[in-house]
Amino acid sequence: MISKKGSTGSPPPAADLPEVETISIEERRGYEIVKTGIEGLDERIGGLLKGRTYLVTGETGTGKTLFSLTFLIRGIEMGDPGIYLLVDEEYDDFVKGAYDFGWDLEKYIQSGQLQILSLMPDFIDRMRDKSAETVVMSIVQGIQEHARRLGAKRLVIDPVAPLIVKEQDVAWTREYIKSLIINIEKKIGTTSIIVSEIPTGSQSLSRFGVEEFLAAGVFVLGLERVGNEFARTLFIRKMRWRPVPPEIYTFNIVKGKGITVVGKLSRSPTSAPAR
Repeated sequence: MISKKGSTGSPPPAADLPEVETISIEERRGYEIVKTGIEGLDERIGGLLKGRTYLVTGETGTGKTLFSLTFLIRGIEMGDPGIYLLVDEEYDDFVKGAYDFGWDLEKYIQSGQLQILSLMPDFIDRMRDKSAETVVMSIVQGIQEHARRLGAKRLVIDPVAPLIVKEQDVAWTREYIKSLIINIEKKIGTTSIIVSEIPTGSQSLSRFGVEEFLAAGVFVLGLERVGNEFARTLFIRKMRWRPVPPEIYTFNIVKGKGITVVGKLSRSPTSAPAR
């Protein structure tokens, strides 16, 4: 209940006011920081907020999957088991590709440190006419069971968009993404990465225009022309509650190692964004 300014009435009774939980000074704590383990990145951002969700976005072929997989593997090496949810790639293709890149994922799976999940072939058909909340809870409950058994600390959903059953309904899709992120953070509690693809040539930060607002941080991967060459770039667009300036860095993709951030992008006078 809110009284108008200048009202001469009596203050509202205490029963009309919402109860507020009081927290003692001893109980107040900030976020625990989780290191990504990505070479050259933690030195610049300090780490991620534990239990929050981050968006990795960019046009096709910019390294989003390798960024996400580097995050998971480095986490495993630091004692954080992880889950990778494949959405538009077959398990065998993913594992074979990673092996050729220098990562034996089945070794981590057999040791109980990694779980790779994929949607059942009939998932979209079964969920076609369901509400956004029903679809989200089906996905979250499935992840939750595996996360509990594994003791998962990290999660990647790659990509988030094709999970959508009703892509043509933007309002439905945005509600789905909002509910998905909220429920992952509340019910699973992992430090998570969701992957979204930017349409080629678009100036947007995500496919549906809502992912970046819900995420605690946004990493935009891209390609930029520097003189007569191209550079892989990482733009730290957003880092909630972290004193991180918006900068564009270059990074390399190293076989068996993944993403390594090199330094700030140095543009020549003739530089122009790649299209």
